[in-house]
Amino acid sequence: MTVLNAVTSVPAADPETAARHARHLLSLESDCWDVHDALHGSEDPGFLLIDVRGPEGFAAGHIAGAINRYHAGLTDEWLADIPVDRLLVVYCAGPHCNGADKAMLRLAELGRPVKKMIGGITGWLDEGFELVSDR
Repeated sequence: MTVLNAVTSVPAADPETAARHARHLLSLESDCWDVHDALHGSEDPGFLLIDVRGPEGFAAGHIAGAINRYHAGLTDEWLADIPVDRLLVVYCAGPHCNGADKAMLRLAELGRPVKKMIGGITGWLDEGFELVSDR
């Protein structure tokens, strides 16, 4: 017997299509848990974490180990000392903010490998992780 509802009325994709889709998403995004785990798992997590909010937000509370650069300030000049193959992971305030998307676009257009940490500060705090403050 087939049950029809909002979930089942459109058939699921075949497993190959679902795997391709998931692989694509994971090539663009990471989540707070995985970033936290990587930052606390070794001396070099394999990426540079960039908080793309303004300096006031960063000073009020940010992820330990992150550097601050507002998305509009992501330029070739600013990136000059960062190896071109270094993965950059960007985050902003949270799902209500598109700063990380702007930063991701900017960095990709500059030819840099980049992922977005989905959830931003909101997601980080929702997971129970702490922020550090410069105040």
